[in-house]
Amino acid sequence: MKSISTGGTELWCVDRGQGLPVLFVHGFPFDHTMWAGQIDVISSQCRAIAPDLRGFGRSRKGDRANLCEAPSGPFRQTGPVPFSAATMDQFADDLAAMLDALGIDEPVVYCGLSMGGYIAFQFWRKYADRLRGLILCDTRAVADAPEAADARRVMADRVLAEGPGPLVEQMLPRLFAEATRQKRPEMVEALRRVMMANSPEGIAAAARGMAVRPDMTAALGQIRCPTLVVVGQEDAISPSAEMHGIAEAIAGAKFVEIPAASHMSPLENPAAVNAAILDFLATL
Repeated sequence: MKSISTGGTELWCVDRGQGLPVLFVHGFPFDHTMWAGQIDVISSQCRAIAPDLRGFGRSRKGDRANLCEAPSGPFRQTGPVPFSAATMDQFADDLAAMLDALGIDEPVVYCGLSMGGYIAFQFWRKYADRLRGLILCDTRAVADAPEAADARRVMADRVLAEGPGPLVEQMLPRLFAEATRQKRPEMVEALRRVMMANSPEGIAAAARGMAVRPDMTAALGQIRCPTLVVVGQEDAISPSAEMHGIAEAIAGAKFVEIPAASHMSPLENPAAVNAAILDFLATL
């Protein structure tokens, strides 16, 4: 992994292969390792870049998930930005600065899962000229409902007080398909270890940032870059019907449903996800 000092924090990333840059952005509260099955395959044909976002994985040293300005205009956040919140805007800025530090000035293909998708919308809003394409995996365009936002803030406080355990126990049962939980417990346990290893401060900051993220539904029709929408067939967090609606709202977007997978489709069925990604990249 490479260490990149930028944006007031130290980011670590995998940077492997040559050619078209493909940026893999992990979900919450994971790290770059969730993309292991994609990095190995995609890096044989493209340049695969997979960072640990600020506060996650190895990008913990010097983390400053501080107050940042809420964007103005139609994409403003849904409420005041609390102290120690890492907003989706801030993550997007981190990624742009990381690409600069890596010397990447050509447009990239951005591939994000869940929170990585929330960040993708803000990266598109602020850095559309840096996008060759978008891959949205198991994510949502809508903002949190007020009760969901409140629940994130409550959980953020609890994680700071008790560690990641309560969040992990709440989230883990919903991340995988039933068959995965029954037949591949080692995969579930490996992700549990990743989640537990993340810093309470990083988890809390990202949770608070997600709670104030803007609703991007009305903006979907403005996305002009080639887009692939991928969802696990059994995803209850980002349901297939909702993801299909995102694809329909983006002109020319391709929709792919991944069988035998839930919210963690890149982990559960990497062969199907890789095939969808490679097919999409071939069109670029």
